[in-house]
Amino acid sequence: MHMSSIGLRPRQFSLALVLILLLVSAPYAQNAGDECLVRIVLLQVNDVYQFAPVDRGAAGGLGRLSTIRKQVLKDSPNTLFLLAGDTISPSVESNTYKGAQMIDAWNAIGLDFAVFGNHEFDFGPDELIKRMKESHFTWLGTNVINTTTGKTFADTPPFVLREFQGVKLGIFGIVLPETKSTSRPGPNIAFLGACDTAKKTVANLKESGAQVIVALTHLSMSEDKALAQCVQGIDVIVGGHEHTLLESLSERTPIFKMTSDAREMGRIQLNINAKSGKLQSIDWAIIPINGKIEMDAQFAGVMSKYDPLLKELSVLIGHTDVALNAKSEAGRTEETNVGDFIADAFRKATSADVAIMNGGSIRADDVIPAGDLTRRDVLSMLPFNNPIVKIEVTGKTLRAALEHGVAQSGGESTQPGRFPQVSGLRYAFDPKRAAGSRLVELTVNGCPFDEMKTYTLAISSFLVGGGDGYDMFKDAKVLIKPEDKLIDSEILGKAIAAVASISPGIDGRIKRIARTGQTGVETPCDTPQKEKK
Repeated sequence: MHMSSIGLRPRQFSLALVLILLLVSAPYAQNAGDECLVRIVLLQVNDVYQFAPVDRGAAGGLGRLSTIRKQVLKDSPNTLFLLAGDTISPSVESNTYKGAQMIDAWNAIGLDFAVFGNHEFDFGPDELIKRMKESHFTWLGTNVINTTTGKTFADTPPFVLREFQGVKLGIFGIVLPETKSTSRPGPNIAFLGACDTAKKTVANLKESGAQVIVALTHLSMSEDKALAQCVQGIDVIVGGHEHTLLESLSERTPIFKMTSDAREMGRIQLNINAKSGKLQSIDWAIIPINGKIEMDAQFAGVMSKYDPLLKELSVLIGHTDVALNAKSEAGRTEETNVGDFIADAFRKATSADVAIMNGGSIRADDVIPAGDLTRRDVLSMLPFNNPIVKIEVTGKTLRAALEHGVAQSGGESTQPGRFPQVSGLRYAFDPKRAAGSRLVELTVNGCPFDEMKTYTLAISSFLVGGGDGYDMFKDAKVLIKPEDKLIDSEILGKAIAAVASISPGIDGRIKRIARTGQTGVETPCDTPQKEKK
């Protein structure tokens, strides 16, 4: 199996742009004997939460995707457009429309198939079913089961078959099992193991005549690799979830992922022997989606009904003197100035001793430059509108929460949403230690940590309810309740608006220790930590 164009990275986009533009407008160059090939083009995106351009208009924008798709279809009629999960939530617009705006956008473009992402379930299963009924494309989620009926969720097909020039292509979807704890699928929805589900599905696809099989997944890269290793017969994995440009090869199965918010589109060409139906080779390239691509006027017309909301989101909130690191990978792996500022704001708003927030709740996935901050900037960082509560916990429970927060840190392509951004405490952890015993140092407000002491904790109701696997707070005494309506984005907006300008930095409150024995937390008990302004 030959894969050309593998290895293109963001830093290489400028060198590859000429080649990619050629790939958009014309089929791949033919070689001797290519007249015996059936070419099927897969266009891929994943983790697309906004239909409008992102990065202050410089990247993304589904109107640009629509333009590219139309150009590809002119020369490659055997084209399928695939979404590898996560689009209904979270976003600023979805706070109002619960993802309906994204369904309108995908319908306007002509999406063919989408696999559920974990965030498809953020508004609950009933709301997701509404979005599915509005969809002109097919949703997939072979391992997502309604335990009451024993059937796939909302009767989604276990797989689909598409025929191109006599060649049968099979597609099935696999969803992250941890969706059960990272979203709100409800008590009657189960997520079966990827490997066992895929084995049965691939066998059924082959019995149904599929000659080439595509797995459309929303899994971590390590899980995608494991899937390829345990199931023979998957020809290509089109994946999502990480928000990182990734490509890999596992047991000769290629795996492709884009970043997020349609900053680029993947173009996978399957070259299939017309007589045998066997996949002969794969060509792959990245198409940067930027301001050089015109917006599709037809798409813009369909989405114009959302213009008033976009205008409302441009209202000025405040100013920052420094760039704000709201990148998803950073918030899930290390201390960031945005994580510090938000956690400090939560602690101050509740007058709590400490605050913990899951880094995965910071969703902008962008470095917001110094300058004015709009309502969109605030809501893009915290789009879930989670209530912030105040609870009492013992030191033992606090330690257990932090251990849980770093338990997945350090693995291959691991960016756990549970990673704890904090305020009022400082910790150092060693990712090489066994999960559950990774904390090397811990102090609270500059004082030695005490497992027997009671602390007040500012935290989201999502985490108190067991979200991201934080199940240690279920018996905690609640001092400020969700119905008191201290909403995360409102707390952040008020903290920004309260001063002429903010300039948050990092102060070393979170440290990753390279090897056991190094110390990472050095704060005298009588020196209080300063909140970031």
